[in-house]
Amino acid sequence: MASKQVSRSANQAGKSNTPSSRGFDKDLAEFEAFSESLRLQPVPDAAQVAYLRKTLTHKSNFLVSKAAKLVADTELVVLLPDVLTAYERFFTDAAKTDPQCWAKSALSKALVKLGHRTVAEYLRGMRHHQMEASWGPPVDTAGALRGTCTHALVDCPGISDSDLLTALLGPLTDSDKTVRMEAARAIGQVGGVSAMLILRLRAMLGPEQTAQEEPEVLGEVYRSLLSLEGAHAIPVVASRLEPGDELAGEAAFALAELRTPEALQPLLARLQSGPDTWFTGILLSAIALTRLPEAIDFLISLIERDGREASAAIEAIGRMVPNADLRTRVKLVVDQSGSPRLQQAFRQHLP
Repeated sequence: MASKQVSRSANQAGKSNTPSSRGFDKDLAEFEAFSESLRLQPVPDAAQVAYLRKTLTHKSNFLVSKAAKLVADTELVVLLPDVLTAYERFFTDAAKTDPQCWAKSALSKALVKLGHRTVAEYLRGMRHHQMEASWGPPVDTAGALRGTCTHALVDCPGISDSDLLTALLGPLTDSDKTVRMEAARAIGQVGGVSAMLILRLRAMLGPEQTAQEEPEVLGEVYRSLLSLEGAHAIPVVASRLEPGDELAGEAAFALAELRTPEALQPLLARLQSGPDTWFTGILLSAIALTRLPEAIDFLISLIERDGREASAAIEAIGRMVPNADLRTRVKLVVDQSGSPRLQQAFRQHLP
C-alpha cells in the first residue's frame, strides 16, 4: 500500500510539472532503467554523467530528487554546480514546483555529500517553510530540508560560533521534531561555553515547559549537554529519572552513553527506589549499555539471586550483544540457578 501511495504521489508530481502524465511515466521508466544500469557500473561514464546532469534540469521534482540521490551516492563532485542550480531553482514558487519538498530535501543532502560548505545555501534551507494543502490544516513539508541544513551549517567556515549559535536557536524551537533534534546535536558540536549554557537551560526547564515536548528531542539535548560538560551535567540529567516516564527513559540512556562510573550511580540509585516494571526494564538496559565491569557484575548478581528483575537483567545483557565470554558467564549462572524461568529467558534473549 505504501509503495502505491508513493507511486501515486510521484505521478501527481510529474503531472503538475510535465505536459502529460504519459511523458512523465516514460521519463520515470527511463530513469529506473538507468539506475539499474548504474548499479551494475558504480563508476559512471561520461554518457551517464551527462544523463544525470540533464535529469537535474527536469521539471519533475520527483525525478530531480532521484537524480540528486544518485549523484550523492556516486559522489559525482563534477555535478556540484548542477546540483546547486537545481537547488536554487526549486525555491521559486516552491509549493508548486517542488510539492512535498522532495527535490530540495534530496538536493540538500547531495550538497552535503559532495562537500559543499557555503553558509548561504544552508541558511536558506534551514529557514525555509513550505505550507501545503492537506486533508486538514496546511502542513509544512520542509522539515527534512531544514533538518539537513541545520546540521550541515555547523561544518561551514566563515561563520562565527556566536552567529552560528544565534542561527541555531530558531531550529531548536522549530515546529518539526526532527529539526529540533538536529539543532540540539548541532549546538553540541559547536561546543564552548555559550553552547553549553543553551543546552543546560533547555535541559533544566521544568515539567510545565516540557510537557508538550517529544522525549526524543530532550534526549538529544541531554546527550549533547553530557558530551560537552561530562560529569558536571550528570545531576541535571539524573534529576529527570524520577518520574519513570518516556522522558526519564531518554535521560537514562543519555547517562548510559557517557559510560562512566559517575553516570552509572544515578541509574543504580533510581533502580533501588523501586520503579514500575516498564521503567525497571529501561534502567536495566541502560545499566547494561554502560558496559562497565561493575554494571555487568550488578546484572549478574540479580540473575544469581533469581529475583523478580532476573529475567529483565538477562534481556538487558542480550540487548547489548554480549561477547562469547559474557554469554558463557550468564549461562553458567542460569544453569546453576536451576530456574526454568531463567533458562527460558536465556534461550529467548541470548540464543
